[in-house]
Amino acid sequence: MIKRKISKILVPLDGSRNSRRGLETAIALARNCGATITGVYSIYAPPHSEFRGVGSVEKSLNIEVKKFMEEAKVLAAKNGIVFNQKVARGEIGYNIVKLAQEKNKFDMIVIGSRGRSSAKEIFFGSVSNYVIHTAKIPVLVVK
Repeated sequence: MIKRKISKILVPLDGSRNSRRGLETAIALARNCGATITGVYSIYAPPHSEFRGVGSVEKSLNIEVKKFMEEAKVLAAKNGIVFNQKVARGEIGYNIVKLAQEKNKFDMIVIGSRGRSSAKEIFFGSVSNYVIHTAKIPVLVVK
């Protein structure tokens, strides 16, 4: 008998095709489990920078984020799933894990993989790799 019920799924989004695949997989899971989805769009921002981003660049990024999150919300709604959204700034992997383990207490993380090669991953790291190794809840990586 299954003792652990999946009722809250966290889906990191970044506007890529892979994150959309992760969202689609999370929607399928949510439909089967009766779960809600929270999409988090984490924007990398160094802790302190002498050079601040140009205002027009930041405005266009915010517009892009809002557009993608709205598309995600519509896709979830078409499938009868409640979709909540969050936007975070800072270290991307850290933000995802922190949100998953905070007061919200998510049951699962569904994250799209970028599909980096192992050689590149050694040098650059990977958000999905970081999340897999630091999250204390189940993580499903979608390729």
